[in-house]
Amino acid sequence: MSDAVASGDLAAWETSSQYWAQHHSVIAAMLAPLTPVLVEDAHIRSGQSVLDVGGGSGEPSLTIAPIVGESGSVTYTDPSEGMVRATRDEAGRRRLTNIRLHQCPAEQLPFPDNCFDVAVSRLAVMFFPDALAGLREILRVLKPGGNLSFVVWARRELNPFFNVVTESLEKFIQVETEDEDTPGAFRFAQPGKLASLLTEAGATAVTERTFEFSIEAPITPEGFWELRAEMSETLRSTLAQLDVDRAAALRETVQRAAAAYCVDGKISLPAQALFVTGQKHM
Repeated sequence: MSDAVASGDLAAWETSSQYWAQHHSVIAAMLAPLTPVLVEDAHIRSGQSVLDVGGGSGEPSLTIAPIVGESGSVTYTDPSEGMVRATRDEAGRRRLTNIRLHQCPAEQLPFPDNCFDVAVSRLAVMFFPDALAGLREILRVLKPGGNLSFVVWARRELNPFFNVVTESLEKFIQVETEDEDTPGAFRFAQPGKLASLLTEAGATAVTERTFEFSIEAPITPEGFWELRAEMSETLRSTLAQLDVDRAAALRETVQRAAAAYCVDGKISLPAQALFVTGQKHM
């Protein structure tokens, strides 16, 4: 990936960070089922030093911090200044004192070799500019025998949180097919792809499992539209190109599609993710 493209992606995340902070409680509720599985697969416990790479608006760091306790620590990293700021603010509100925050990409972790007990990444490795380099860097800073656990989205068609928007967009614009080897939400949706790359990076005992869950939150179809229109760089860019009438039509199309998943002011979308775990060799 070129530096220009990487810079463009980072700029998009900086813009998105304000909306992720604004919708923090809703996003946290929607993705909450993923974190306990990540904790379980990584065997996280009290007293450990945990590295969270690409921590976004704060999860799973904010959940892991109380688990490891004051005798342990969580080191959060993200390349986006806005995401780091949002996490610092939320950690302060929760009075968590064992989280250390660093603004840095996965490929350039500012830590010595062999210094963390565990490394995790929730829905972030798909966006690493150079995924193999990022995985090797995570392994470098992990202690021998330490556990790694990653979660990525499974195929788009199994995740209507995304597909509702994509199918609606296709009625208004030509949606480009994503290159499966460039950063994007479904870069590692193919079973075995991330597991193979983690093995290539040097991890041992690599396993993968499918996890089905529900994305749920107390929002209406209108609330779903607002959330996605602000979170998604693709949708924001599309809206900027459409005239008022077509933008309104797109909004109505997404809301109608989302309504199929809404009951009594609550949305519930089936979802599927892949959990990939491994260890650093002894």
